[in-house]
Amino acid sequence: MNLTHDMHRVEHWADKHHPIWIDFLRVALGVFLFAKGFIFIQDTAALQAILRKSEFPWVSMGLVHYVAFAHLFGGLLVAVGLITRVATLFQIPILLGAVFFINPERGFYSENTELWSSIIVLALLIFFLIFGSGRFSVDRLIRKPKRDWLY
Repeated sequence: MNLTHDMHRVEHWADKHHPIWIDFLRVALGVFLFAKGFIFIQDTAALQAILRKSEFPWVSMGLVHYVAFAHLFGGLLVAVGLITRVATLFQIPILLGAVFFINPERGFYSENTELWSSIIVLALLIFFLIFGSGRFSVDRLIRKPKRDWLY
């Protein structure tokens, strides 16, 4: 099987089965990730303390900055729909770590709200990894001729 051919088939199918409301969901996800990145950049010490309480007490400041900047720039890319699949690929390991490796019993998740928001964001990232950026995105604007952008 040709992987490139299969990817084009999946993209074509996703473009045909992509309602407009999903674009609004993508924008909301991107804004949420951008806001989280902004919050993490404002208080890197808190993020580092969170990661120290996790399964990775040896975490370095580099990982803290990666999480903050990946959320900041990845959220912006997801929101505008530019290289959405690549941006989600950079986000997914962070959310996998948040869901599976940060232990709720250690006090980070107050009433599990952060856990559930991480699970929802992870599910949305996987969804947009498969479905792509959608109709109202910079990707489509670049890829399609101007007259086909709205159709």
